Amino acid sequence: MKKKDADLQADIKPVDDRGESIGLMEPMVVSDSSRHRAELADLAFVLATETAAFKSSLPHGVLTALADLVRSMNCYYSNLIEGHDTHPVDIERALKNDYSADARKRDLQLEAKAHITVQKWIDDGGLKDKATSLDSVRTIHSRFCDLLPPDMLWVEDPDTGVKYPLVPGELRTRDVKVGKHVAVSPGAVPRFLARFETAYAKLGKVDAVLAAAAAHHRLLWIHPFMDGNGRVARLMTHAMLLDALDTGSVWSVARGLARNEAKYKARLAACDLDRRNDLDGRGTLSEEELAQFTHFFLEICLDQVRFMRDLVEPNKLRTRILMWVEEEIRTDALPPKAGAVLEAILYRGELPRGDVSKLLGMTDRHARRITSALLKAEVLTSDNDRAPLRLAFPASLAARWMPGLFPEQADD
Repeated sequence: MKKKDADLQADIKPVDDRGESIGLMEPMVVSDSSRHRAELADLAFVLATETAAFKSSLPHGVLTALADLVRSMNCYYSNLIEGHDTHPVDIERALKNDYSADARKRDLQLEAKAHITVQKWIDDGGLKDKATSLDSVRTIHSRFCDLLPPDMLWVEDPDTGVKYPLVPGELRTRDVKVGKHVAVSPGAVPRFLARFETAYAKLGKVDAVLAAAAAHHRLLWIHPFMDGNGRVARLMTHAMLLDALDTGSVWSVARGLARNEAKYKARLAACDLDRRNDLDGRGTLSEEELAQFTHFFLEICLDQVRFMRDLVEPNKLRTRILMWVEEEIRTDALPPKAGAVLEAILYRGELPRGDVSKLLGMTDRHARRITSALLKAEVLTSDNDRAPLRLAFPASLAARWMPGLFPEQADD
């Protein structure tokens, strides 16, 4: 998998553990004694409060549909950070096994599908341990890479052109340099990951939120794999936020990071800097820079919660959906009264199939015709032919229903 910025440089010869002290990556979280701690704790509290309020405002069926769409959005923006622009519409097609005839685009679709598959596994409780455990980190990498096409399972040295196989879940066996940062020797990686696991194993509520930012950088600092570290870090961070804030997966920090990519990468790089003086914490790395990155990260999270909350505000969402329905009815793409079904489900979360005829005041036969049209349009979904109807948010309609969620798809 070739990086867009040639940020991975690998030695030709494998090396052993050079005995680096695990203290090199301290501090692992912004300490209580930091002058930034109070402000960061306040931000974490506001983020937790607004996340809980947003999630509780959504009917269950809408929450489920939104989480599905956000999963594609998260994948899109995570891909974008990696330099891969696979639009959510193409991602949605890949989930239906509808792939491009172009080999490169097909590979990117498979990569996106792998990301979504792993995130859904995380969302469904697949991780049996903390996201920061050695087993979890390796499992995320393994599950993702296992689903990649063969052409993406190689790492190319940008200096020599030599290619190395990428083994799913395998810790790196070579030295790497990321930007100006020389990562710890490959033999030391297990020791640093052990410290990483211990540091984030038992945290209070505030520290659990702050740790999502700190661990994001520290994992990238260790750089445990030959490739895929950014992807694993973002999936791990997603899992940490899911656990610490019970997000419901209805907002994505990846969107905010991708939209502020230059600042995101600059803040990450600054966290590699050594402690400057006695006022800069007690670890080897700069606590001031870790605090700045944590503040940036929490502000991004809060911005994304508020963005999604405003986007799906009931009256605004209802208006956008019904305007679309009216246009579809005028062109005979949907039958009359289809909007009433969507409106009912929007507020209730789901609707038993038998209630459609009562809702519309028509025969079961006509009600089934409307239901079938909405299911065919992929704006409704159901677990089976008898299960209740739920709202769906197809990526193809995101520009109409949820403007600004991601860019409109450019014509091929």
